[in-house]
Amino acid sequence: MKESNSLKGLLEEFLNYLTVERGLSSNTIISYRQDLLRFIDHCVTVMGASGLGSVKRQDISNYLLSLKDKGLSSNSISRALVSIKSFFRFLLAEGFLKDDVTAALESPKLIRPLPKVLLLSEVEKILAAPDTRDPIGIRDKAVLEIMYATGMRVSEVVTLRMADVDFDLGIVKCMGKGGKERIVPLGKKAQDAVTRYIEKVRGKMVKEKADPHLFLSRLGRKISRQTFWKMVKVYARRSRIKKDIMPHTLRHSFATHLLERGADLRVVQEMLGHADIATTQIYTHINKERLKAIHKQFHPRP
Repeated sequence: MKESNSLKGLLEEFLNYLTVERGLSSNTIISYRQDLLRFIDHCVTVMGASGLGSVKRQDISNYLLSLKDKGLSSNSISRALVSIKSFFRFLLAEGFLKDDVTAALESPKLIRPLPKVLLLSEVEKILAAPDTRDPIGIRDKAVLEIMYATGMRVSEVVTLRMADVDFDLGIVKCMGKGGKERIVPLGKKAQDAVTRYIEKVRGKMVKEKADPHLFLSRLGRKISRQTFWKMVKVYARRSRIKKDIMPHTLRHSFATHLLERGADLRVVQEMLGHADIATTQIYTHINKERLKAIHKQFHPRP
């Protein structure tokens, strides 16, 4: 079905986002895929939906009831709702939907795992991993430096334009979720790395039709999310860091390291572009867990 193929195309974009930006495990991605394929098939075959924009809140409630009638457990139905709500939020943020009909549906309260973060020494290893004798290494060095210096999401770094970086003021203008703009300090080391990339590499990558984006591929086009994901994986392996590192790990590390050094929670919220400070507070929990781990490791009477 044409409509089914279109919806499944959106699903693949969403799953790619979960993999590259959220850094979710392969098993979690498989679960999301199964839940949402089942939901999409229901929308097309049972409801005859002309698109997700035509799906109403009651339609989703009825779908969840149908899962119950099929004998699915409460946990499975709760997981399906979480998947659907996450999918609709993504489509709204990306401009595929004008309204999120799932917003009023109450999600079950699930335990959210703490984000994985790197030690400062591990971050330094990754930042030093690119071979800056090579043009691509110079570009990658600039990408990694700006990600850790600003805590920007992969999607935000991908869409950065040359005009968004103010070298005189040392700031980056970032377009976040929902089209909300924010200003983030760049930092001298990141600024130096980006300047070197622009002066030595970027001009050689630009093709006939100049691309306004800051970071370009070998073909002179905007660098992709997949390239970012592979880049971080490659340099993590090269640094011999055994943790499961995703691009978002640098964002988590940025926030955690700021709070460890006494940064105000509201300031970190502003730099991360979080609408709700409760989202930022997860990093204070990381600090507590790390302190407990250090105490247990080094105290004579743990």
